[in-house]
Amino acid sequence: MTDTTETTLLTAPNYPADSLLVESLDIEAQGVAHKPDGKVVFIKGALPFEVVTANINRKKASFEQATVGAIHRESSQRVRPGCPHFGLHEGACGGCKMQHLHVGAQVAIKQRVLEDNLWHLGKLKADNILRPIEGPAWAYCYRARLSVRYVRKKGEVLVGFHERKSGYVADMKVCLVLPPYVSALLLPLRALIGGMDARETLPQIELACGDTVTAMVLRHMEALSAGDLAQLRAFGTLHNVQWWLQPKGPDTIHLLEEGGEQLAYALPEFGITMPFKPTDFTQVNPQINRVLVVRALRLLEVQKTERVIDWFCGLGNFTLPLATLAGEVLGIEGSEALVARSRENYKLNQALAYESSALAATKFVARNLFEMTPEVLMADGSANKWLIDPPREGAFALVQALAALHQDPALRQGWTPPTRIVYVSCNPATLARDAALLVYQAGYRCSAAGVVNMFPHTAHVESIAVFDLELVRK
Repeated sequence: MTDTTETTLLTAPNYPADSLLVESLDIEAQGVAHKPDGKVVFIKGALPFEVVTANINRKKASFEQATVGAIHRESSQRVRPGCPHFGLHEGACGGCKMQHLHVGAQVAIKQRVLEDNLWHLGKLKADNILRPIEGPAWAYCYRARLSVRYVRKKGEVLVGFHERKSGYVADMKVCLVLPPYVSALLLPLRALIGGMDARETLPQIELACGDTVTAMVLRHMEALSAGDLAQLRAFGTLHNVQWWLQPKGPDTIHLLEEGGEQLAYALPEFGITMPFKPTDFTQVNPQINRVLVVRALRLLEVQKTERVIDWFCGLGNFTLPLATLAGEVLGIEGSEALVARSRENYKLNQALAYESSALAATKFVARNLFEMTPEVLMADGSANKWLIDPPREGAFALVQALAALHQDPALRQGWTPPTRIVYVSCNPATLARDAALLVYQAGYRCSAAGVVNMFPHTAHVESIAVFDLELVRK
């Protein structure tokens, strides 16, 4: 749309004089518009190419924040939100931000966010844009932290996510991004907590769903009475829930009742089973995670003769599938305790594997990956391929060390860099920062990049990028 067309559009007699044309959507899923004087207005609830009247609720020198008032021209991508608790109204759930936008358009916007970050922050473009990884838009959230609040004045309990931009717990009766059987437990959970002696000192329930087990971790600020424990046991039996208790920090979690089936998920394409505890980091969306692992390893193009390093390996989500493809695998994580868990998972799967498909030799070591140096990097040996899957902070120290080795051949002493790196990111800004180092200081090109819609209806952008070593090196 040209500037002339925009001016004509907004001065048309059927639009009020204070109408704004929404130009784009920001990372918080707010519509972005400009006033005639050029001042930016961020409008909650507005979508790109809509003409709206905005209710300004915050003014700053360089921008204003608002909520959408009237929509004078509606986007063709606007849809009716699926959840009754979604919206801009007081008390609306803050768990989702994009339910009013068609899920296909959500993915397109996330792809644009990735490309914009790579260009504006990293000053680079990927050679190829990967097809987005998509899956079910509902009932995908197998991990969640549900807040619990006993409202004494009303004599009732709330269980759910916080209200939008608020510390209050939303009055949720259903949640369509949770599995249906978990959503159906929201009201029974309210009744359970309301009947417990400790109802005023139970701040949260952490949910973790495996393939066959649903676990809930109850955070309790005081010791639970015998009656409370009995109620938890009865609820667990009735609803097939495995209760864990957490009296203090995450390290204090323990099963209410020992025994029973172990929490786990499978990666069936590789014959891998991944046991985990309910407070471990695992992907929220198991369906997308399975596709992501397959895509990442396919992009890595691992051969049976190759050595691969999996940086930030966690419990082995990528490491163990890699062990079915490579000749040797090294998983590196920042915690000795997590490395011990990875080893356990490897031994379990090695024991389960048939002799003809035994896993490759795999080691796990602990390193402070945020204080990486060229010397430490070389100490772990050369590898043909790398997989990097860091937290939101990215892998800056790691790629800095790689860049230092590229720029000083004398320092390498026979160490060789990986020919290909597949980088899985949960933050496009830190991915763009690290990509710039890889491309401009470490001798790589960004061969491909694309988004992974791990969290439909939210503004969270997961992505994957491929970096290939340039053939001509200094």
